Amino acid sequence: MKMEALLLVSTAFVAGCGKKEVDTLPPAAEGTDYGQTPTADPNANGAGQITPGSQEDFLQQLGQYGDRILFETDRFNIDAEDQATLQRQAQWLAQYPNTRITVEGHADERGTRDYNLALGERRANSAKNFLVSIGVDASRIQTVSYGKERPSALGSDEQAWAQNRRAVTVTVR
Repeated sequence: MKMEALLLVSTAFVAGCGKKEVDTLPPAAEGTDYGQTPTADPNANGAGQITPGSQEDFLQQLGQYGDRILFETDRFNIDAEDQATLQRQAQWLAQYPNTRITVEGHADERGTRDYNLALGERRANSAKNFLVSIGVDASRIQTVSYGKERPSALGSDEQAWAQNRRAVTVTVR
């Protein structure tokens, strides 16, 4: 009888120890085009044309993943591949001197919320600092960390984690 009671109590305890669900995600950075529908230029001669200087223009010119750089586990250093991506971003920004950006720092699901927020901040600042070092005005760049709260890829394996360790550049209106 004691063994059954102990088993029942331990089962109830373990059932209550699952991962805590996040009720709400941090809001997108103020003024970002992130996740919005394509921006059509009202002065364009054709319907559905992309507005120059918009997030859609940024992605069109830089390619599907030209808005992000990826990091190794627990790292925030900018490697040669990241530098090439950020240089292309800086060239695009030079074409649109009135466009501001937000660099979002992200982490994979491993680690505590606080650790991942701090790591995301270091990743976003690394990207910002590199952009500034190659001539982008620092006043045009803000940073935000989402830690592990906004994964790009769902899953608990190295492939998903690798996609989630990133800094993403988003245009701001």
